[in-house]
Amino acid sequence: MKKLDWYIIKKFLGTYVFSILLLLAIVVMFDINEKLDSFLKAPLKATVVDYFVNFLPYFANQFSPLFTFIAVIFFTSKLAGNSEIIAMLSAGVSYRRLLRPYMVSAAAIAVLTFVLGAYIIPPANVKRIEYTNTYVKNKRVDYGANIMLMVAPGEIAYMSRYDNISKTGTRFSLEKFDENKRLVSRMTAQSIKWDTLYLWKARQYVIRDFVGEKEIIRKGAQIDTMIPFEPRDFLISKEDHETMTSPALSEYIGRQKERGVANIQSFEVEYHRRYAMTAAAFILTIIGMSLSAKKAKGGIGLNIGIGLVLSFSYILFMAITQTFAISGLTSPLIAMWIPNVVYTIIAIILYRKLSRS
Repeated sequence: MKKLDWYIIKKFLGTYVFSILLLLAIVVMFDINEKLDSFLKAPLKATVVDYFVNFLPYFANQFSPLFTFIAVIFFTSKLAGNSEIIAMLSAGVSYRRLLRPYMVSAAAIAVLTFVLGAYIIPPANVKRIEYTNTYVKNKRVDYGANIMLMVAPGEIAYMSRYDNISKTGTRFSLEKFDENKRLVSRMTAQSIKWDTLYLWKARQYVIRDFVGEKEIIRKGAQIDTMIPFEPRDFLISKEDHETMTSPALSEYIGRQKERGVANIQSFEVEYHRRYAMTAAAFILTIIGMSLSAKKAKGGIGLNIGIGLVLSFSYILFMAITQTFAISGLTSPLIAMWIPNVVYTIIAIILYRKLSRS
């Protein structure tokens, strides 16, 4: 690492942090204006600690590619405007060599973005979402009807209705099949209550075990039974995927697929989006550097304008493909990586054009 590298890295990361702080200040003002009535109802400590302390990192991480792109465009245009890049090139530094500190900075941002998005922000989102559900708008899913899912290989559970407030389901049944898909046991209960983890309390139950041609019947007022599923497996809220770390998301998606649950597209999209956003830091850095490394006739404003258009088009493109994935028109993996593929091609074209000039 040369002095030139450290100089560019400091400029890059400094502008990145400054742009985040500036935009977050604007976001806070708009957010307070929009939710003022809710904030006045909530305790001040809850608003500051549970909401804003968790909301601001979440927002900053969501739009990290935008901040990265703006930072590159802004400080590189300034370097070009001050003829600093011309001086570097005159000293024998090629554009390829000049790109090295940009990539080091992008790697630092990518690692930070991934660690925050995959491990740190999801647990913090639990408090943020709980705050909004309590004081702003309740988006929790507290009820379910006609619930059926495979809780384990060969075991199918059904509930007519489930109330998450009382943790109670009605008209419950659990059917077990052998390898030949023959019914070997059937349990029914007037109601079933979730206790902890996989422990359920069945009331007014009847268990029928089929052994050969015989049927063994057991009845009772209440029985504790272990059934490998819990309410979050079938009561899926819009923001649940934001509260899970990446390992938890992967495990949850795999388990839900085994059970035949269909509405998990948002969880798959979130899982692949976290990796795609990491790659976006490198792609948008190359595009930004390629666009602004030369002094523009229209000044720094022209480069910033072009940069904003491209960065917002990237975010819009990702939002559109995300909608396609949630609608089931394409797989979440493809949907999240299509924008990166398209903008990688754009980055290569722009960089080659810059190198040949």
